[in-house]
Amino acid sequence: MPSTRAHSRPFEHAWHDALYGPKGFYRTAAPVEHFRTSAHASPLLAKALARLARECGLSGVVDIGSGRGELLNALADVGPGLELVGVDVVPRPTSLLPSARWVDSPGGPDLPDLGGAAEGALVVANEWLDDVPCPVLQVDDRGRLRVVHTTREGSQTLGDPPTAPDLEWVRRWWPVDGAPPGTRVEVGRSRDLAWASLVRQAHNSVLVAIDYAHHAASRPPTGTLVGFRAGRQVAPVPDRSCDITAHVAMDAVAEATPDVTSSVLTTQREALQLLGITAEPPPHALATQNPTAYLAALANAGEAGELLARDGLGGFVWLVQSRGPQVPPLCP
Repeated sequence: MPSTRAHSRPFEHAWHDALYGPKGFYRTAAPVEHFRTSAHASPLLAKALARLARECGLSGVVDIGSGRGELLNALADVGPGLELVGVDVVPRPTSLLPSARWVDSPGGPDLPDLGGAAEGALVVANEWLDDVPCPVLQVDDRGRLRVVHTTREGSQTLGDPPTAPDLEWVRRWWPVDGAPPGTRVEVGRSRDLAWASLVRQAHNSVLVAIDYAHHAASRPPTGTLVGFRAGRQVAPVPDRSCDITAHVAMDAVAEATPDVTSSVLTTQREALQLLGITAEPPPHALATQNPTAYLAALANAGEAGELLARDGLGGFVWLVQSRGPQVPPLCP
């Protein structure tokens, strides 16, 4: 009988095939059926991004990892006149408004040439980088880092030592010298390269990455690799049945692009508040003066509260980088 090891391979490769292969999760499933992003939670995210585009003097928005076009449709509602472009691995969704353009990205996170679409635009990557597969390493019983292998059924073993470039990234961004056996590292070099590739295409543009993230002082010792299926967190089994995601070392991503003119790291809560999103409830007097307006304002405050929650979506990290346009202050 063949050994389990013979059927295993580096988690990064299994992860990529599970999400982006010919029958991968993102080619066959609508993301909104399995997890909820800020774009799904409320059109207020679109309102804030449309304002950011206007304040930066940009005429369009490019949505990287568009799913089924939910954010683009919301932007068409709140930002009339904006040129909208979606990028994803699936063909153009039937639900997408006719005014938006669509670019297929057959290589998954290996972006195609966007044909100038990213020039002079606000380029948004909302929960994109966390789905860029990356090597997973673990400290073995002798204190050495080794590559985590997995079978399609989810069984994990330790394989070879990491490559020299991955090891160099670990030394710079996620050092584990003296860490106990079982300590894990999710090597963010593939995310750095994916972001840098996007930035290179975005002349005279502003780029925003919004994601689960951590920084040098708060790297999780057991990693963050998880799966999501039908709205629930599950084991990250690379069998194509679930999303597989890991948090982003956003400080490393920020330094992967030396040719930007400005760079800001902040939280979603801070950014959205400075872009005019508030969870303050409407005055009670409005309930008698205009009940319909009161109920609408109350619903708006509830949606804003979810986007701004410190322990929820408000804790997401925003990386905002410019290649020319002036970016309004996004940190208090």
